[in-house]
Amino acid sequence: MFYFLFMDFNQKKVLVTGASGYIALHCIKELLVNGYKVKGSLRNLDREVEVRNSLRTVINNKNIEFCKLNLLNDEGWEDAAADCDYLIHIASPCCIEEPKNEKDLIEPALEGTLRALKAAQNSKVNKLILTSSMGAIAYGHNKKICCPSDWTDTSKDIGAYIKSKTLAEKAAWDFVNKQSDVSFTMTSINPGMVFGPLLSNDIEGISANLITKMITGKFPALPDIYFTVVDVRDVAQLHLKSLKNKQSDQKRIIATSQEGIPFLEISKILRKLGYKKSPNNLVPTKVIKSLALFNRDMKYTSHMIERGCYGADISETISIFDWKPISLNKTLDDMTSSLKNILK
Repeated sequence: MFYFLFMDFNQKKVLVTGASGYIALHCIKELLVNGYKVKGSLRNLDREVEVRNSLRTVINNKNIEFCKLNLLNDEGWEDAAADCDYLIHIASPCCIEEPKNEKDLIEPALEGTLRALKAAQNSKVNKLILTSSMGAIAYGHNKKICCPSDWTDTSKDIGAYIKSKTLAEKAAWDFVNKQSDVSFTMTSINPGMVFGPLLSNDIEGISANLITKMITGKFPALPDIYFTVVDVRDVAQLHLKSLKNKQSDQKRIIATSQEGIPFLEISKILRKLGYKKSPNNLVPTKVIKSLALFNRDMKYTSHMIERGCYGADISETISIFDWKPISLNKTLDDMTSSLKNILK
């Protein structure tokens, strides 16, 4: 009895921003299963019930609470972090289509990251985990194997989302490196294209929307582009393990496949899993390039085609965490199974 009282008294609390998101829900699940208390931030507290329902198989009501935070507003950030030991900053705007104005993505990503860092600095937070992206590493240049020291060149035409993730992560490292009295350590997690099972019924995120359209036959053909890919459960595990693993302090952790995967290969796996409506043909590149003259999304796709195949140096991730990534087949199998339950 006294043992359990002692354990409860020493439970660590983690502030997780953007608690309703795809990656965030998996991170919260891992934290709760591993005995942490969680404070999840939401832009709209009306979504608390949705988040609790998404986590109902692991939820312990006394171990999760919610707070209201907005990436573009100072209100509540310091209070939210005040009683937390760790901060995992995941919240960042994301959209499937290129926005009319890139600032709609860049400003909240950048300002929200700086608000999270300032809140950590003014609290007892020991470590901050920043969810970044391979997008902050692999674009605007032609490196075939990307490593943690690489940065995306934001002077190139790389698309608003990739630019937002790059500028936000750069600002975070500048904040940490330029202040002599920073009270916390930081790790950034840089995932590739994230696939895997959904915990909520929200299929509007990029990867869920993409796979849904593929398996339901909404795409007649695919562009000749490549991704490095990762399972959402692996991403969540790396967030969790980074909290206490000092070898990850002040490092960028690449969380993705070692090799780039053709978009068409993902579709072929889906077809083998029984989703025969998934496309098995490529859109001619010259068609996309001609459309790129008039359409922002086609312009971005054209740049992705030009980037071609690239890989990632994940040796440090494997070394620090003894990381053994989930196979892409299992990732897609589990993801489509969860989507089937949502779409039925």
